[in-house]
Amino acid sequence: MQMTEFHVLNILAEELNMRKASERLYVSQPALSQRLQSIEQRWGAKLFIRSQKGLTLTPAGEKVIEFVNQTIQTEEEIRDEVLSMGDVVHGTLKLAVASIIGQYWLPKVLKEYVDRYPNVKISLVTGWSSEVQRQLYRDHFHVGVIRGYPDWKGPKEHLLSDELHLVDTKIRSLGELEETTRPFIQFKSHSTYYQEIQDWWVRQFKSSPKRTIVVDQIETCKQMALNGIGYAILPSISLPKQDPHFHTIPIMNEKKEPLIRDTWIIYSEAAQQLKQVKAFIDLIKEMKENGVT
Repeated sequence: MQMTEFHVLNILAEELNMRKASERLYVSQPALSQRLQSIEQRWGAKLFIRSQKGLTLTPAGEKVIEFVNQTIQTEEEIRDEVLSMGDVVHGTLKLAVASIIGQYWLPKVLKEYVDRYPNVKISLVTGWSSEVQRQLYRDHFHVGVIRGYPDWKGPKEHLLSDELHLVDTKIRSLGELEETTRPFIQFKSHSTYYQEIQDWWVRQFKSSPKRTIVVDQIETCKQMALNGIGYAILPSISLPKQDPHFHTIPIMNEKKEPLIRDTWIIYSEAAQQLKQVKAFIDLIKEMKENGVT
């Protein structure tokens, strides 16, 4: 593997650790250190400060890395445009996906996609839906998958709806919540999800839960509930099918309708012109029509 100067600097800036960077670059640490010294000599400035804790970018390094990242992004965009001129689907598919979707829905879709289009590289980040949408506005990604209705002027497609369920190993009905002393396990969410649950609880019980545990990840929340520590309210997309070891109770609104969470896919007209992006969107539509998603 040939190490370009920009590739080396990009990896070093991402890791800020010589050992981790050398592993990603498949070179020894001494070889990487020597290469960095050569690069710094060419730039005529110290780009990184070394310490026992790792690497720290100098002001000159920050400026150089900014230029490096812009150049790499421009190169990728041009390469994608050039490759899209041929018949074979090439290029990089850049996805930004809500964490819960990346964890429970996306793997099955990506498996089918990479099987069909082995020449496409996948760049994926997961996070809160608000951040996903912000990144797409900045043209950092081709496709976003978010929870909740998107404030998006470009093309968007409804992907799926999943119901919210109370999950517990002991509680069998919503009526038991008024008397139980079992803790309500909640996970942090940078979306309307948390507020929807709070509003539902107040309408239902007119008071706060007696005990609560707050965790930072939905999977932690789910595992704590499934292991009998307390109860949680989780979207059905995150739950295994018909497990006899715990109870799932649909959460209803005042009209006796299930509370649901919608998932949308968003992208731009320009991104859709890229073959690898169009292939991904078409695959999702196909799987949805066939009831796979």
